[in-house]
Parts: sequence; structure tokens; C-alpha cells
Amino acid sequence: MSAADALPATVGSLLAAAREWLATPDARLDAELLLAHVLGSTRTQLYARPETAVDAAARASYHALLARRQAGEPVAYLLGRQEFWSLDIVLDGSTLVPRPETELLVELALECTGAAVAEVLDLGTGSGAIALALASERPAWRVLGIDRDPAALRLARANATRLALDNVDFAPGDWFAGLQGWCFALVVANPPYVAETDPCLAAPGVCREPRHALVAGDDGLDALRAIVARAPAHLSPGGWLLCEHGAAQGEAVRALFAAAGFAAIATHRDLAGHERVTQGRRAGPYATQRSNRT
Repeated sequence: MSAADALPATVGSLLAAAREWLATPDARLDAELLLAHVLGSTRTQLYARPETAVDAAARASYHALLARRQAGEPVAYLLGRQEFWSLDIVLDGSTLVPRPETELLVELALECTGAAVAEVLDLGTGSGAIALALASERPAWRVLGIDRDPAALRLARANATRLALDNVDFAPGDWFAGLQGWCFALVVANPPYVAETDPCLAAPGVCREPRHALVAGDDGLDALRAIVARAPAHLSPGGWLLCEHGAAQGEAVRALFAAAGFAAIATHRDLAGHERVTQGRRAGPYATQRSNRT
């Protein structure tokens, strides 16, 4: 008898067994999400008919997902998707899982640039979540997402196609490399900002995400240093730079912005009260952009 055959055969009993087996703070939610995924239902539907029988094939699929979850694989990878800014973002394990606190970066970016038409750059776009959120909210904006990882670019482009967003493009690049002469009204970045020795890298879930998208040198600031120092050359006068960073990095990031000559520097806290996003404005009056693309 396989491990899956030993699982109970109804929705309700499967969920109870899965919660006990996972034994984590999120065990109930994880068990529900994974079973709903296997059965093609919703979490509400699971509880509406807990007595529904589950066949052996579905139990086997569920058991396999539970085993991967118990081993620390993020639920978003197991489901192949994650909601971000009300968008359904498909994931394949090649990028970070979009996190709720990153929605603060999107919110602030939308507030910074009131122009109806603007060119916007998203550095280290990953799954494309930030670029796609901005493009969905501002159809007249032209958003460009940059990433050096070909797998991430393939995923971001696939997400844009699925979401039918035609005002966003994705291109290969290492931060601003290849963008000489290009200027933007707004540059946003959620770069790697974890230190090499940070114990969080060993945490379940985090350890399964791409290390290159998490780690940025001994103090976690290498990527932020590169972005902030080079950003003024790629911002229109009055343009804004917004960067997500670690909860304990606010002071250091503000210093980087100041050293690069930014004005109106401010750090914003996420819903947990942690300093999470720092913004700054390139000195000079706001200027109407000429298009980067002809």
C-alpha cells in the first residue's frame, strides 16, 4: 500500500490528516490551498461538502504536494501561481515569490508619478509582478522590466501575455547596463538585499528560492549601492527612484540616496511597521520625457 492509499478518502478527513502531518503555523491554510488545487475547487467548496469522496489518483497527487510542502517548498511554487496586486502571477520556481509587503512599492510608485503618460523602469523584474501591477493600473504608461536571468524574462513575458497587458516590455540587462541615454520618470527596484550570512536564508521556503535573487554581498547592500549610484543618470529631472530593502536597512539606504544627490528622501513602513521602501527625487523641475523607444 502506498502512502497515498493510506490517506483518508474524504475531503474532510484528508484535510484533518494533512493539518496534523504538516504541523506548521500555516498548516490549515496550506492543506486547504493544496487540496483545492488538486480537486480544481475553492477552499469554500471544500468545507461545503467535507463528506465528498476523493479518488486514489487525487489522493496520490495531494500526498506528493504535501510531502514537497513538508520539505520546505513554498506553496506558491506548488500551486504554480501567486496573487499580487489582485493579479494572478504564474510562477515556476525561477524567481522569488511576490510578497505582500512589495505591494507598498507599487502603491508608492503610483502616488509619485501623477503624469498620465510616463516611461517607467522596473529593475530586477523577476516574475514581472511589479511591472505588471504598474502597467495594469496605468494603461498609458510604458513600463520596461529588466532582468539578467533568461528564465525570469521568459516567465515575465508569459505573465504579460496571459494578463493581456501590451504596455509592458521585458529585456535582458544587469541593472542599467544597455540603457545608456535612456531616461525614465520613475525607476522602481526590489533587488536582492539579504546579507550572505543572514540566518533567514536557511528558513523553510526561503532556502528554496533562487539565491541570486536574495543575496547581495556581505551586508546585503551591494545591489542597492549599484542601483542608487547609477539611477540619477537614468532619471528625467524631477524623476523618482523607489527601492525596497530590508527592515534594518532604512538608515543605510537613505545615506546612499543622499550621497547620490537625491532630494525629498523618505522611507515608508510596511503593514508590519518595518521600514521597507525608500524613495528619492532627482533634483530639478519635472521634465516632459522624450520617448526612449522609437
